[in-house]
Amino acid sequence: MKLANRVAALTPSSTLAITAKAKELKAAGHDVIGLGAGEPDFNTPDYIIEAAVKAMREGHTKYTPSAGLPALKQAICKKLLDDQQLEYKPNEVIVGSGAKFVLYALFQVLLNKDDEVIIPTPYWVSYPEQVKLAEGVPVYVEGKEENNFKITVDQLEAAITDKTVALILNSPSNPTGMLYSKEELQAIGELCVKHNIWIVSDEIYEKLVYFGATHTSIAQVGEEVKARTIIINGHSKSHSMTGWRIGYAAGSQEIIKSMTDLSSHSISNPTSVAQYAALAAYEGDQGPVETMRQAFEQRLEVIYDKLIAIPGMSCIKPQGAFYLFPNAKKSAELSGYNNVDDFAKALLEEALVAVVPGSGFGAPENLRLSYATSLDLLEEAITRIRKFVEEKM
Repeated sequence: MKLANRVAALTPSSTLAITAKAKELKAAGHDVIGLGAGEPDFNTPDYIIEAAVKAMREGHTKYTPSAGLPALKQAICKKLLDDQQLEYKPNEVIVGSGAKFVLYALFQVLLNKDDEVIIPTPYWVSYPEQVKLAEGVPVYVEGKEENNFKITVDQLEAAITDKTVALILNSPSNPTGMLYSKEELQAIGELCVKHNIWIVSDEIYEKLVYFGATHTSIAQVGEEVKARTIIINGHSKSHSMTGWRIGYAAGSQEIIKSMTDLSSHSISNPTSVAQYAALAAYEGDQGPVETMRQAFEQRLEVIYDKLIAIPGMSCIKPQGAFYLFPNAKKSAELSGYNNVDDFAKALLEEALVAVVPGSGFGAPENLRLSYATSLDLLEEAITRIRKFVEEKM
């Protein structure tokens, strides 16, 4: 069977592959601890669930406008103004079926064949695949470990060509948890304005920052930069609503209109009931958001020291998100493995701990461990990994 070239060129998601393998082992009766999933382990707050039930009972189960409920778009505008002092109009906002689809729609309307998108490494696994699906070309710039996995302005300028259309910036980062400072964002933003490049600012982990760190949106550094920025965000991580599939983009009215037109011919509209739940998430009590943030911060504080005590393991302490991204090259070698991918495979099959190889994020010497699970399970997982390495040495 001959399939479309755009599908044949895709690289399978390493996170989903690990999660599937872990579930398979669990189903066979093995006591697997999964540290692969990128979602909070808390349920969606009750008041949000109740709002969804109320919406269903009141008959809000029909089509909505393709760009989202007007009330939800207004709530998003208010959130952006209250949280980041960024002023957007409803026609500069689109609601989609998750931030992932919003990114997909953005690249579909932004890119022509062979247009280039600069992607700092390590990157979230879907960025390059979405660029390729839009017939664009991913251009990778290494965020070096000695610079907290962040790219510099000099690196960015060296990567810009006459085909460069956009830069993807993810802060806080999945998988590293690193944050760009306001000063770093200012310099990057000014360079993008100079070269007329769009900035795709993925801020989905914005609410999950720790130890006094502050998240800054690149759109906050100046009006010219804001005009070149498309913010991508949503409720999935902040309100533990991954399965509700609601995300949004805020930016240029022309781009938002094109994304809306595309959405009208693809998804029609985001799920109506999920939109009412998202509306409640922004209009209701934000206490559960802070409760989750504090829980993640506590887990990070406890588990970080235990992780770097594993022979050969080194790790920069993250400032946000809920991932640890240690360099495991030395641990793999001490355990008798030539690469970290094989080491991760052995950890799952022998130690029964599911972690994601960094190769899927453009960083083959690293592992991604999610601490979006209970502290007891995290401590047991780290104990298993340490025991595995020490017994192999």
